[in-house]
Amino acid sequence: MNKIDPLYLKAEEWLKSLISIPSFSKEEKETAAYISGILDQEEIEWHRLQNNIYATNRHFDADKPTLLLNSHHDTVKPNKAYTRDPFIPAVEEGKLFGLGSNDAGGCLVSLIASFVYFYNKENLPYNIVFAATAEEEISGKNGVEFLLPQLPKVDCAIVGEPTQMQMAVAERGLLVVDCIAEGIAGHAARGEGKNALYIALDDIQRLTNLSFENESRLLGSNRITATVIETPNKQHNVVPSECHYVLDIRVNELTTFDEMLNILSQNMQSKFEPRSLRMKPSYISIDHALVKAGLQLGKSYYGSPTTSDVALMPFPALKMGPGDSARSHTADEFIYIRELHEGVKGYIEFMETLFNQQFITIDI
Repeated sequence: MNKIDPLYLKAEEWLKSLISIPSFSKEEKETAAYISGILDQEEIEWHRLQNNIYATNRHFDADKPTLLLNSHHDTVKPNKAYTRDPFIPAVEEGKLFGLGSNDAGGCLVSLIASFVYFYNKENLPYNIVFAATAEEEISGKNGVEFLLPQLPKVDCAIVGEPTQMQMAVAERGLLVVDCIAEGIAGHAARGEGKNALYIALDDIQRLTNLSFENESRLLGSNRITATVIETPNKQHNVVPSECHYVLDIRVNELTTFDEMLNILSQNMQSKFEPRSLRMKPSYISIDHALVKAGLQLGKSYYGSPTTSDVALMPFPALKMGPGDSARSHTADEFIYIRELHEGVKGYIEFMETLFNQQFITIDI
């Protein structure tokens, strides 16, 4: 038996237990306690900040660069299409079913296992910090963003999200914009007033037909989508004086939020206000040591259309983990047991390669 075989079994049991504990965003208290219990069992000193758990490797050296291993332990709420109890872990035909199994429980326990593997090793070229964080599914402010200032200086990170263990090197930024078109009220029968709804529709059509110069090889073009529209007036015979609508804007890594807001101002009659400027687009250079380690192992890289906690990290971060993003937030969510094993082994091999910048066989 090699040294990582027991970690496969532990990862399975950890994930089954996490599935059985409800951990909706902002309600992660019990899973935080369970994760700290895992670290206790592995004789690892840990710290807690609200519902975030973190630990450093035993031989931490402030003079060395630091690698962060991060994933989240909150989940979305199960959708109504579930046919099984989302909190009962069940293994059938090689699949482990349960809410959060794929997003991102499999990544989380695989990272815990890899942290356990390296925790006591001496003379590593990197420090390792492990962090299990909260509120990722709602981009909350009490998750990784709240925790980062409390950690030692981080130089780079692996963020566990289901990518089939391939490397997501870029992510779209998310810019949600609230808009108000202003018109003049009038009676619909007499053709009076200035219809704010029509002003909004003109703006929406103009924005969604825009062509952007910054076409990304990894993420394609920027995307503007109107997702909500309403008028405060509910009377059928009154021309609305106001129309409220929401734009969901996905920004590639070649465009800043300031540039996008300037584009809006040049193409809209409506007033607008961004809800937040936190979830910025991200990119890690193909020349970065993390990406080079993956390339050395034969991994591919791509641009991810989804947003994660990478957006909140002010240092290079690579999104990678077992599972498939297409299963996230779906009914009867699952991860294959083989994917879980591949996650444990894959993270360890990846870190060995990073530390040595050449392939090293795992100790047996």
